[in-house]
Amino acid sequence: MYDLSVLLPMLALILVIGAFAGVIAGLLGVGGGIVLVPAFYFAFEGLGYGPEGLMQICLGTSLATIVVTSIRSMVAHNRKGAVDWPILKSWAPGIAIGALVGVVAANGLRGEVLMVIFGVLGVIVGLYLGFGRPTWRLGAEMPKGVARAATSPALGFLSVLMGIGGGSFGVPLMSLYGVAIHRAVATASGFGLVIAVPSVIGFLLLPGMAENRPPYTIGQVNLVAFVVVVAMTLITTPWGVRLAHAMDPKPLKRAFAVFIMVMALNMLRKAFMG
Repeated sequence: MYDLSVLLPMLALILVIGAFAGVIAGLLGVGGGIVLVPAFYFAFEGLGYGPEGLMQICLGTSLATIVVTSIRSMVAHNRKGAVDWPILKSWAPGIAIGALVGVVAANGLRGEVLMVIFGVLGVIVGLYLGFGRPTWRLGAEMPKGVARAATSPALGFLSVLMGIGGGSFGVPLMSLYGVAIHRAVATASGFGLVIAVPSVIGFLLLPGMAENRPPYTIGQVNLVAFVVVVAMTLITTPWGVRLAHAMDPKPLKRAFAVFIMVMALNMLRKAFMG
């Protein structure tokens, strides 16, 4: 058994992280993974865990929370008829394959490399969130054939290396190909489930490299962080939804884009400077 002096500081930090992730998810419709991974990393590191193998634990734990949040989100969107099932069904196999390859890659990469990948992709996501335009288009319909066969595994692969669901890459991708934003958000929740389920199974089964691991970690998933974050997002996501209806989301979205880029740049700084 672990000492309470070890568990209580960890529990307090994760409660705050989960509450914040839930509010952001409800407020801006952005998945929690892009917040959770750096938050978990700096919280666990600050408590003295890692650094060897710590990024893998952060990725696996973030994706475990996405299993639950994606199911909730997809069921809610499907009740409103917003999920585009033909897109989801045709893209799911490639996304799942890419996610499994991503788990194997993440397990073999050094933490610093994963931090650089997260940092670079995080800056790109932040720039798109802050400056992307709904009128931007790459085509009139979603890619098919060879283009889909190449793009769908890449989406799953990159999402796992960042520990995120389907929203950060899936929504911009579908928007760029003319899918209405509400359908893109709804369908991306399905992408998140397809990414998270196989990858979490992989992260649970693959032995972690970290010797100095946070307590109650199985494979590369921390059970304390998973349970607490899921519980907190159930409470705080509705708060974010209410805030979204009470405020103009555009300046908030830009502020969040800056926040993501600051966290991503901080991750890059940590990777290069230690």
